[in-house]
Amino acid sequence: MNQTISFLTRRFREAGIGPRTQLGQNFLIDLNLVRLLVRSAELGPQDVVLEVGTGMGSVTALAAREAGAVVTVEVDRSVSQLAAEELFQFANVRMLNVDALKNKNQLHPDVLDAVRAELAAPPGRRLKLLANLPYNAATPVITNLLSIETPPRTMTVTVQKELADRIAAMPGTKDYGALSIWIQSQCRVEIVRVLPPSVFWPRPKVHSVIMHIVVDDALRSRIPDRPFFHDFVRKMFLHRRKVLRSQLASAMKDRLEKNDVDHVLAALRLDPDLRAEQLDVDTMLALAEAARAQL
Repeated sequence: MNQTISFLTRRFREAGIGPRTQLGQNFLIDLNLVRLLVRSAELGPQDVVLEVGTGMGSVTALAAREAGAVVTVEVDRSVSQLAAEELFQFANVRMLNVDALKNKNQLHPDVLDAVRAELAAPPGRRLKLLANLPYNAATPVITNLLSIETPPRTMTVTVQKELADRIAAMPGTKDYGALSIWIQSQCRVEIVRVLPPSVFWPRPKVHSVIMHIVVDDALRSRIPDRPFFHDFVRKMFLHRRKVLRSQLASAMKDRLEKNDVDHVLAALRLDPDLRAEQLDVDTMLALAEAARAQL
């Protein structure tokens, strides 16, 4: 599908619409990069692709030729109608005109139901996220997919470079935080390609990247209570300049006494004057479990 800037501007002009930047709409117009994005997902007939942000269907069409099924979600009704005209020949594409997010902490039930239905068709199917993610939905989509019982095996996405830097950040850096730990505790991450603004229409003001995230079952198995860990990590970074003892006491407020906090830190031989951003993923996992054990 030739999603070039001339094709997009013509189709939008004919429909009497324009890109809606408030929805994070930035269409990838470099066809080589569209192909690289899809190729990086390594799709096969056993894969069910979830795409958030159908756009005009360029990624959808390429994915449909490789995957067993594609569930593609577009919140913009006008764009969804245009995409339907481009994708009508693909019997394995299921289009949803909804917001992929029910709220910032939950995916839309219709999206989850459609994915479950496709996964349940032939046995052995597996879920993959493949998307030029709308900028304003990227973080909640990725984090919420890691919260479901059977997350995607891989997530191959375009996101703002700033977000990718946060996801891949190392301890002690300014970008390292709750998001870094939540994703790295369960996944291996790779930045495939940095993308300049010029490869999108409209041009964003920032660079983007193609990012490939692989969910690792061995890593996930180390987290016995993922909802607790997710909440714990977020609370540990609410006030980055607080020292570890104060931050842990605040995160476990009304659940642990001060002497319990001191016991946890002493048991792990952690300096109370450290900060959360100095702890690597393994140490944060150990801290969360030690705190949970005191409840």
